[in-house]
Amino acid sequence: MTFDLDLITQEALALPSPARAILAERLLQSLDENELSDVEDAWILEAERRRQELKSGEVSGIPAHEVFTEIRRQLQ
Repeated sequence: MTFDLDLITQEALALPSPARAILAERLLQSLDENELSDVEDAWILEAERRRQELKSGEVSGIPAHEVFTEIRRQLQ
């Protein structure tokens, strides 16, 4: 069986949002639980790394209201 992943992706992205959400859920459900736990573990490590950066002062956070104001400005 041959397939063009780019073509499948393009067609999937052309679906309406509700259909894409259903497709995404089905694809996630098709993954092996170990694969999902690897992804979850990676996100936990990333979250911990980011928390440490904030705690140490290496980076500073941006208040949510500023982020949303900037997003709204960019969308106009």
